[in-house]
Amino acid sequence: MELEQVPAKTMLSRTKSSAWFGYDYTLNLYRGCCHGCIYCDSRSACYQVEDFDRVRCKKDALPILEKELRSKRLHGVIATGAMSDPYNPFERELCLSRGAAELIARYGFGMAVTTKSSLVVRDIDLFRQIGERAPMLCKLTITTCDDALCRKIEPHVSVSSARFAAVEALAKAGIFTGVLMTPVLPFLEDTEDNVRGIVRAAADCGAKFVYALFGMTLRQNQRDWYYRKLEQQFPGQGLSARYRQRYGDRYSCQSPRAKQLYALFRQECDRYGLLYRMQDINAAYRGAHLPVQQSFLYYL
Repeated sequence: MELEQVPAKTMLSRTKSSAWFGYDYTLNLYRGCCHGCIYCDSRSACYQVEDFDRVRCKKDALPILEKELRSKRLHGVIATGAMSDPYNPFERELCLSRGAAELIARYGFGMAVTTKSSLVVRDIDLFRQIGERAPMLCKLTITTCDDALCRKIEPHVSVSSARFAAVEALAKAGIFTGVLMTPVLPFLEDTEDNVRGIVRAAADCGAKFVYALFGMTLRQNQRDWYYRKLEQQFPGQGLSARYRQRYGDRYSCQSPRAKQLYALFRQECDRYGLLYRMQDINAAYRGAHLPVQQSFLYYL
């Protein structure tokens, strides 16, 4: 499959802090995303991704990645899926994410994958190899239990039910897997039924954790795009006007019901034995592969 290539000098970026899911490095093999999620923060002007909906790949991505992996002294956790989904439709043929996983396994690094695609189950064999020597984490972003609503806010991704099925397949294969329930869109997804439904479904699928943030971010051109999509997908409901009235130009748009929803969320996670605090998730998936002194830090 022919896909436009963009030049790249490096593939790995060192993170400033490993607090967010224990990442040490980030990896983006693709530029742009074709999922069409109406709320995507990566569309923001600050990331300088022109024509964001058009997917491009990094030129010589795998040779550059291998060179960097050979030279790194710190064998930490490499995160993929921050700026663009590593399992976009082009990945089925290009196999850049699979190639990266092969290299990560070969050189003994850990890996943390974030995706909205059921294609991720294709690489279970490599995730298991990585997990034998280093931390391995899979996160499926799922913010609604309703496939119909999913189609409106995430038009080109695997529907929520397919992502729950992927969670189940990964969990059954022994991969430390959970659900990323963020963003939870105010006035659309911030309901008690939705919270209960996602937590219950995650537990039924064998997930180890659910991590939630009850709200979203809006900035620069992302905000204008989101409001236009609200009017197109939910005509006559006045949603964009509600956002403008409540949030103005704020970056952080927390759900008006965030406090009560988080209390319910914690209660449901405790009920089903799911982890939900960041430090507990990090300690659980990284702990077996870290010296005692280092793993202790994740409880602070």
